[in-house]
Amino acid sequence: MQIEQFRYGADNLGYVLYTGKKAIAVDGGAVQRILDFLEKNDLTLEVVTNTHNHPDHTVGSADLAKISNASLLSSSQAAKQKQIPLGDEAIKVLATPGHTTDSICFYTPGILVSGDTLFNATVGNCFSGDIAAFYHSIKTLMALPDDTFVYAGHDYVEQSIELAGHIEPESLAIEQYLAGYDPNLVRFTLAQEKAVNPYLRFNEPALVKLMEARGLDTSTEIARWHALMKAF
Repeated sequence: MQIEQFRYGADNLGYVLYTGKKAIAVDGGAVQRILDFLEKNDLTLEVVTNTHNHPDHTVGSADLAKISNASLLSSSQAAKQKQIPLGDEAIKVLATPGHTTDSICFYTPGILVSGDTLFNATVGNCFSGDIAAFYHSIKTLMALPDDTFVYAGHDYVEQSIELAGHIEPESLAIEQYLAGYDPNLVRFTLAQEKAVNPYLRFNEPALVKLMEARGLDTSTEIARWHALMKAF
């Protein structure tokens, strides 16, 4: 499976995943550039879908599907399918409520399209209000192989890594992480995320100590997640 990243709007990132001559578009707001890419690579777009139903992620989806004669799936419809066949392969659809109740991620070996659930160096806002569901979603993503590349729904790397540096000012991994940032291809492995992303590091002693200093409950793992979300 291969993936192509498309930047659109101020900082949105959309994707085409493809194998053989078959393709799927996720958060395909860059309509014309996606169509040009499909034509250049002789790809047939079979499905257009989204990581969640916020308008900055669904913009252009209907037009893209109509022009390319692809099926249009909402995030809820995709979640019910649990996987999307593509050529001789299949892309897993992971239900990851938290940012929104309908948030989903797409996984195939080596690739995670994480929408606004997991950003590079941070996570999305919990607009659903369900912090516990968000915790379980993040745990699901953390269990994926460490060499999986995280392709997020926005490029917030520079702002997010600044916050991470504020939280853990003595971290050597943060400088290395930022050195690998390329605005033309925004991606980091889960191993890199686990080294710097505070929201994947809620069990790390330094962060636990910081949360305890703020008088927050750190007695259980989910309590530490709640504390981290509350603190930052």
